[in-house]
Amino acid sequence: MQKIFKFFTSRLFFIFIAFLFQILIYFAFYRTFGDYLAYFYALEIFVRILAIVYILNDSTEAAYKIAWLILIVFFPYLGSVFYLVFSGNRTPKFFKKKFNEVAKKAGSILIKGEYSNAVYREIAENDPLFAGMCRYLGIYGGFPVCKNEKTVFFPTGEDYFKDLLWELKKAEKFIFMEYFIIEEGQMWGEILKILKRKAKDGVLVRIMYDDVGCLSKLPFGYYKKLREMGIEACVFNPIRFSINIIYNNRDHRKICVIDGKTAYTGGINLADEYINAVCRFGHWKDYGVKFTGEAVWNFTAAFLSVWEFSSLERIPDYTIYRASFRADKERESEGGYIIPFADSPFDGEIVSENVYMDIIDKATEYIYITTPYLVLDTRTMSALCTAAKRGTDVRIMTPHIPDKKTVFQATRANYKNLIKSGVKIYEYTPGFLHAKSIIADDKIGVVGSINLDYRSLYLHCENGLLMYDVPAIRDIKADNLKIMEVSREILNTKANFAIRLFRLVLNVFAPLM
Repeated sequence: MQKIFKFFTSRLFFIFIAFLFQILIYFAFYRTFGDYLAYFYALEIFVRILAIVYILNDSTEAAYKIAWLILIVFFPYLGSVFYLVFSGNRTPKFFKKKFNEVAKKAGSILIKGEYSNAVYREIAENDPLFAGMCRYLGIYGGFPVCKNEKTVFFPTGEDYFKDLLWELKKAEKFIFMEYFIIEEGQMWGEILKILKRKAKDGVLVRIMYDDVGCLSKLPFGYYKKLREMGIEACVFNPIRFSINIIYNNRDHRKICVIDGKTAYTGGINLADEYINAVCRFGHWKDYGVKFTGEAVWNFTAAFLSVWEFSSLERIPDYTIYRASFRADKERESEGGYIIPFADSPFDGEIVSENVYMDIIDKATEYIYITTPYLVLDTRTMSALCTAAKRGTDVRIMTPHIPDKKTVFQATRANYKNLIKSGVKIYEYTPGFLHAKSIIADDKIGVVGSINLDYRSLYLHCENGLLMYDVPAIRDIKADNLKIMEVSREILNTKANFAIRLFRLVLNVFAPLM
C-alpha cells in the first residue's frame, strides 16, 4: 500500500498525467474548435516562446533549465503550469523573505558582523587555502569556524542511536530535534519515552519534522499529539493543496542539539530502517557524527531560525540557548577545526555544493564519497572527472540495492563519464548505502544530510559538519575502505538497449526527479 501511495504522489506520476491531459486538450480542441486551429497554434507558440525566454533568463543550473525547456516545448500548456507550481525557483516571495529574515538573524548572532575571529586568524597563518573556505562559510553562510573539542564518528545507525539515547537521558535544559523523517516504531518509540519524561521534568523539548518526509510515516496532525505530551512540536512547510504549493522545498536536515553542549548530524532519520530494526533494502548503511563544545552554537542557532520560521513563534533572544564553557586552557581538545553549517534554497547561495566543490578542486591525493543518489549537475561531473584526470584517486560509493529504482537508474546513468575519466565506482552489495560524506587527503571532510543530487543541492534545506585535521576523518576513511571491501566495483556500464535508452531519457529529466 505504501509503494502504491508513493507512486501516486510522485513527481513522475504527475508528469505522466500532465502528458495525458495535454493530449486530451489537443483532441478536445480539435473536435470542438477545428475551424480555429490556426489561432490555437499561434497561442501555443506564444506560450512556448514566453516560457522559454523566462526560463533561459533564470539563474538556476543549466541542466535544470534544459529539463523544463524540453517539457514545455512538447507540452507548452501543462508544462508551463507545472513549472509555475513545482519549480524550486517559483517559491513565493513572502516564503523566501520570511525564511531569509530568520536565517540572517541567526547568522548575525553567530558572526556578530564579521567572519574573522581568533580561530580564523590562526588558520589564515597556517593554511590560507582552508582559511578561504572558513571565510566563505562565515560571510555567505553565516557560520564561524571553531576549534574542534571532540568529534565522534558513528559508522552505523545502531551506534548513533545507542549514543543518542545516552545523551538524551543526560539532558538538563533543552533538547532540539529537526529531522526530515520521523516514523512510529522501535527507534522513535524509545526516543519518545525519554522526551516525554524530560518534558515532564521541565526540560524544554522541541521537535520539528518535514511534512512531505513524514506524509506516509506519521498520522495527520501528529504534532498536536506531541504537544499533548508536553513537547513543543511543529511541521516544516505543511502541504496546502493550492496553486502556490511549495512542493519542492523541503527540510531535509538532521539536527539534534542537547543543552547547547552536544550536537548530532548525519544521514540518519528517526525510523526503524536506519537502525536495521526492519529490513527494507538489505542492510541499511548510514553515517552519523557527534560533536561537543563552542561549535554546537552553530546548529543551535540554525535550528532556532527554522523553528521561528515554522512555528510562527518569535524568539527575541537566541543567546539564552547558548551554553557557557570553561576557559580554553582548562578544556580538552582533540585538535583540528570544525564548521557546522546549514544551507537553504531561498538565499541564492548554493552553500553545500560550493563546500563540496572546494574540497574536490583542492584535493591532490584522494577523494572518497559516499552517497545514496548520484544525480550530478554539469559542474559537479566536470569537477570529479577533472580531479581523476589530474591523478587524484577519486572513489564514489553508492547502493547496490536501491530504495527508488528510477533514481537508481539515474545514478547509474552517471557512471559512464565518470569511469571513462578514471573515477572508481563501488556499489555496496549488502544493501542500501544511505551515508552522505566526502573526505580528501586525510585532512578535510563533511558528514551531513547532503545527497549528491539536484534536490539536495538546489531545492532542500540541508546541513553538514565540515571537519579539518580532525581525528574522525581517519575513522571515516577506515570505514570507507571497509565499504569498498564488501562492494562491487563497476568496471563497465554495459546494458541492453532498452535500459540504455531509459537512462538517456532519465539523464535529461534527472533534475526534475
